[in-house]
Amino acid sequence: MEPDPLPSERLFRTNGGGYARYQTPPVKKPRDRYWLHLLLFFLTLAATVQAGGTWAGRTLVYEEAGLSAYILDGLRFAVALLLFLTVHEFGHYFAARRHGVDTSLPYYIPAPFIGIGTFGAVIRIREPIPSTRKLFDIGAAGPLAGFVVALGILLYALATLPPPDYIFDLGGHEGLKAYIRQYGTFPDHILPADPGTEGLRLVVGQTPLFWFLSQFFANVPPMYELYHYPVLFAGWLGLFFTALNLLPVGQLDGGHVLYALVGPKWHSRLAHGFFMLLLVSGAIGFMNTEDALLEGLHGWGGPALAWLLLSAILFVYLNRVFKGEHRVIAPVLLGIILLVALSQWVGPPMQQFGYTGWLVFSLLLAFLVRVEHPPVLYAEPLTPGRRVLGYLCIAIFFGCFSLTPLYFV
Repeated sequence: MEPDPLPSERLFRTNGGGYARYQTPPVKKPRDRYWLHLLLFFLTLAATVQAGGTWAGRTLVYEEAGLSAYILDGLRFAVALLLFLTVHEFGHYFAARRHGVDTSLPYYIPAPFIGIGTFGAVIRIREPIPSTRKLFDIGAAGPLAGFVVALGILLYALATLPPPDYIFDLGGHEGLKAYIRQYGTFPDHILPADPGTEGLRLVVGQTPLFWFLSQFFANVPPMYELYHYPVLFAGWLGLFFTALNLLPVGQLDGGHVLYALVGPKWHSRLAHGFFMLLLVSGAIGFMNTEDALLEGLHGWGGPALAWLLLSAILFVYLNRVFKGEHRVIAPVLLGIILLVALSQWVGPPMQQFGYTGWLVFSLLLAFLVRVEHPPVLYAEPLTPGRRVLGYLCIAIFFGCFSLTPLYFV
């Protein structure tokens, strides 16, 4: 009978039929490069300050008043957003360290002059997570900790909102300013762009939790003006990133939680189902997009070319997710195309659920995150307390999720 080796040993069969023990050299664990983490943090801080001042509507001019307002609004946005990201990632970090799982400090990802100034932050887990309970603890700790901070930021921002004439300090918005002067409040619809102006306005999607909280406060701006309020916008983004991380797919935080709650069989079913939902929304949005891409497609080959391109994109995604199983790919692809065609026939009541951005995010899910969850070494049932936290994570996801989170008009 083969003897059990010690953790630091390997066994080799000798010529005489016995076993020899070989002491394996100790594995040197990688060390955190503190300078790199700090550098990325300060680069991200600078990028988010620039983004926050820009989104708030401040003009960066080299005058004392303009520059100070730009930096102050930028700092309000940056500090609130980075506080959320930091607490979220350190939630994962401390949970992993508590369970003896080797992990890195957070890597912040700066995105200067793009979007909100950052692509978020990540930690690197340097070894497999061995058991279901440890997987759950590490996966749930980040979104739960980050949600508490996002909720606090949101409540603070709502409680300290300025009156609607706050918009008077910003450039442009002449139509909106005239409406506020006349009625003293924001309109409940998107006003046309000011005459002689061009450009896009960002609209952030309504979520159940944001809507519920907004009912208790005065002076809440409409969703198409939210980005002019730095702390409020950062709080909304905290909800948005929490929902993205809690998507019940693959190795996202929500995928870890779902896998630990329901096991691999139901995780696979639910993850694939949710991935299909995102594809349907993305495909409907793609066929409704009135941009240069689709106009060009219609110009070159009419609607048929747009349908052909959409079918090719969907096939690539489905082929990756279902690993070339054409008996599954064919009916799923046909079903999505039929739903998109139905949305074209039904019109706005169905088309409002389309969002092209999910096609981009589905690309990341299919090729980087993956829809399936790898098995853990030791499967064990969750304790009652962990199950309660798991259901809380699901409730937070639905409270923070928007099918059309960010779009331009």
